[in-house]
Amino acid sequence: MANLKDIRNRIASVRSTQQITKAMKMVSAAKFRRAEEAILQNRPYSDKMLEVLSSLALRTEEEAHPLLERRDPRRVCLIVFTSDRGLCGSFNASILRAAERFLREKGGEYEAVPLYLVGKKAVDYFRRRNAEIIGQKTELFGKVAYGEAQTIARDVIERYTNREIDLVYMVYNEFRSALSQQVVFDRLLPVEPMPVDPETSTTEYIYEPSEEYMLNWVLPRYVEVRMFRALLESTASEHGARMTAMDSATNNATEMIARLTLKYNRARQEAITTELMDIVNGVEAMR
Repeated sequence: MANLKDIRNRIASVRSTQQITKAMKMVSAAKFRRAEEAILQNRPYSDKMLEVLSSLALRTEEEAHPLLERRDPRRVCLIVFTSDRGLCGSFNASILRAAERFLREKGGEYEAVPLYLVGKKAVDYFRRRNAEIIGQKTELFGKVAYGEAQTIARDVIERYTNREIDLVYMVYNEFRSALSQQVVFDRLLPVEPMPVDPETSTTEYIYEPSEEYMLNWVLPRYVEVRMFRALLESTASEHGARMTAMDSATNNATEMIARLTLKYNRARQEAITTELMDIVNGVEAMR
């Protein structure tokens, strides 16, 4: 017969956990709404900047700026975006698996694949595997600031212009919805313009003050905006994943409480029946 006290303790423990997961879901829902609004506001600006840059880059020689220069990729940097905390379902695992797959399948094609890690989960994971880490940032996702993206972008730009790295990719979760995030690989450097309308590609620009000045201003800003967008995408995806995970955990706790309550009632009924049988048998024995 199941111990009634043990079942009561289990029910109380699960109910306590349910309250925690429900509270975490509510907190994540509030953060998710802010993060979703931020990424939806940023996307049009980022897309328009890419359009302007593409129009400029198509009319510019690669030698005009170091960030446009394509060279033989020997050292390929991979920027990995994860969260600082767990309890967000497969959010971190999917990113880390994608990064590991890249290192396993593509690593042999290059001399080295150094990592720039954003998020404590990525730092902890790759430290244990003795990976080459050239930079790391943590505790950025409480409130994503453009200044943080700017710091990372400038560090990567400096390493690229100094030829410490020859190619830069970002891997992060792109936000689709609260229930859906997709792991994406984006090439950050060298800057690659997107296709533009052929009818307008022959338009000549007059630069003021100069082409060099414009490229020196636009290209680093473009890299910073791309970095900021990746941070926003990752943040919105993280909160959406955590909200979904905590909702699932809360529902599972509700189901477990129902099963344990049923088990408790059956055990209690069994105990009562056993006691009644003992009383009846005792009365019969006294006759």
